Amino acid sequence: MENKRELRTWLDKFGLEHPLVIAGPCSAETEGQVLKIAHQLKDSDATVLRAGIWKPRTRPGNFEGVGALGLKWLQKAKEETGMLITTEVANANHVDLALQHDVDILWIGARTTVSPFIVQEIAEALKGTDKTVLVKNPVNPDLALWLGAVERFYTANVKNLGVIHRGFSTYEKTRYRNNPEWQLPIDLQNRFPDLPLILDPSHIAGRRDIIFDLCQTALDLNYDGLMVETHFDPDNAWSDAAQQITPNTLIQFMDDLKIRKETGEATEFKNKINTLRTQIDVIDHQLIEILGKRMNVADEIGTLKKAHNVAVLQTKRWNEILGKMILQGEEKNLSEEFILRVFKAVHQESINHQEKIINDN
Repeated sequence: MENKRELRTWLDKFGLEHPLVIAGPCSAETEGQVLKIAHQLKDSDATVLRAGIWKPRTRPGNFEGVGALGLKWLQKAKEETGMLITTEVANANHVDLALQHDVDILWIGARTTVSPFIVQEIAEALKGTDKTVLVKNPVNPDLALWLGAVERFYTANVKNLGVIHRGFSTYEKTRYRNNPEWQLPIDLQNRFPDLPLILDPSHIAGRRDIIFDLCQTALDLNYDGLMVETHFDPDNAWSDAAQQITPNTLIQFMDDLKIRKETGEATEFKNKINTLRTQIDVIDHQLIEILGKRMNVADEIGTLKKAHNVAVLQTKRWNEILGKMILQGEEKNLSEEFILRVFKAVHQESINHQEKIINDN
């Protein structure tokens, strides 16, 4: 698959003056719930109504969706409001049912993207369709796997394609439900700048209080749209209650978000430099996270040294580290002087941490 302007034709046809907004509940619960949310979103910036019909849950026993019955509710919402509708499909049978109910956009979930066999099955079921297919990133940060799923649909002559960034699972606890790992979608964007890129802040955040900031970062990085879970009574939603916002909150978000438009060379420059600066901000955040993890390990080493009455400074070990880092820095076009300054500072902070632990009575 090569980058072509035609990749975004389906999105351009909407003629939107704002990012594409896909909104609606995590799960379709009742007909009344779906219709009420749809009507609350009808006059907002939301173009597409989303709702999960089949919900793949991590463990059995949780609510796993109402099934095909919910497709009729989505179809009725489409008839009453004029909004397009979308839902997740995870196998060929889901595809057939979605097509029977005139679903406009189908998305592939993160758990499905990881399986080339299942993706191929769904691609075959959609072969030659004019429906739009959005592929969520796999649960693990693997760009080749993500793009491979997109390419399977492209090869099946599904030309209306896009990707959804929903974050990546991690064993470690962070402030996010799923780590955004912004650099990976940035790499995807650099390779396929015309492939529409949509943020799912709900699944990255896992909680509603940081959804706005995630949306703003995405817009600063020139994302094409947002998929935000909305519910008129989020706290009592049947699934993922903590990460859903009300339609009114979404409307306020869209008023408050800064959306930059390209209207000339000066604006194009500002947009580009803002995008690059946001990338720097993302990488700087990652650096702080990594440095914090390094110091946590240094703390553990300090505790171990204290228990065995071992000196803090290990000169031989330090010189080995420094030599390796200088060589690796050269491969990344980083000067020896820079590497020395950075790692001497890191080393000194590690010593400070260890001395504090050893001298703490």
